[in-house]
Amino acid sequence: MNKFMLNETSYHGAGAISAITAEIQNRGFKKVFVATDPDLIKFGVAAKVTDLLDAANIAYAVYSDIKPNPTIENVQNGVEAFKAAGADCIVAIGGGSSMDTAKAIGIIITNPEYADVRSLEGVAPTKNPCVPIIAVPTTAGTAAEVTINYVITDVEKKRKFVCVDAHDIPVVAVVDPDMMASMPAGLTAATGMDALTHAIEGYITKGAWALSDMFHIEAIRIIASSLRGAVKNEAAGREGMALGQYVAGMGFSNVGLGVDHSMAHTLSAYYDMPHGKACATLLPAVMAYNAEATGEKYREIARAMGVKGVDDMTQEEYRAAAVEAIRQLAEDVGIVTSLKGVAREEDIHQMSMDAYNDACRPGNPKETSVEDIEALYRSLM
Repeated sequence: MNKFMLNETSYHGAGAISAITAEIQNRGFKKVFVATDPDLIKFGVAAKVTDLLDAANIAYAVYSDIKPNPTIENVQNGVEAFKAAGADCIVAIGGGSSMDTAKAIGIIITNPEYADVRSLEGVAPTKNPCVPIIAVPTTAGTAAEVTINYVITDVEKKRKFVCVDAHDIPVVAVVDPDMMASMPAGLTAATGMDALTHAIEGYITKGAWALSDMFHIEAIRIIASSLRGAVKNEAAGREGMALGQYVAGMGFSNVGLGVDHSMAHTLSAYYDMPHGKACATLLPAVMAYNAEATGEKYREIARAMGVKGVDDMTQEEYRAAAVEAIRQLAEDVGIVTSLKGVAREEDIHQMSMDAYNDACRPGNPKETSVEDIEALYRSLM
């Protein structure tokens, strides 16, 4: 039996944020806890939403103690800030960091027995749905607005841990490409490649099935045709990426990921490397590593990436073509697929052990080992 979970409601397209106030009012919420990050406040992006709240006379408190790789401390401080605010819902504005922090805060508020943030790692058997979240992404990458996953950094132990909880999915997602227009090119590229990694890993993961495959192949096609334009800040590219990353999230949230994400989580924990950049750096090498365990799926990935003549290729040829199409896209948007000058040899063994123990690794299509992961890291150094 397969299970599929999505938001109660989602809004898509330019101007979609106009629906936020009606959702708050129609659901009877009295005070909003706005979770966002300092840069989005500094550059006026969060104000696009808070101005709507002001115009509708909706009370709110802003919490912005959120780092790009959100920490246990960010969550703990957020829980206390939520309690002090007397809020009854959360509007999360930002990338995965804001939405992940909001999810952890919302879960702990309604399940106080999990106040120790580390206790949420893995599949935590929480009893109650989290505080209702309206998620407003400002990056086209994580799809945290539609997933049941979130990731928190344990600074003390130098590791990121994945939390999977059906109770944390936002009740409303508001996917407005205008909220993403201010993203610089580098961030657009990194988050876009993260979305592509979601689609590819979700397509080849052990848990994949017909419904998830439908979403993932379409997400690959949309992202492949949109990311270059989005990096150039073209409206069509922005709109395509806003949709493509959400479609990828619809799929992978329900079937899992693989070792690329396990290794990327570890890179972020050790070197504070942005998650999207870490995923993108690893993707061609991990795809080549996994190829033998993917049947005919790389043919469809190559096709979705725009490769011509795949039906006339041998299995070896279309697998190589799929990997090369990914590598070329990464290069075109400025992603360097190398860890030279980033990873340190003395860290590799422990990083590999951490990646092996990461919650995403068991979904990888190819059975892997700590030694395999070490070899993958070293191949990029």
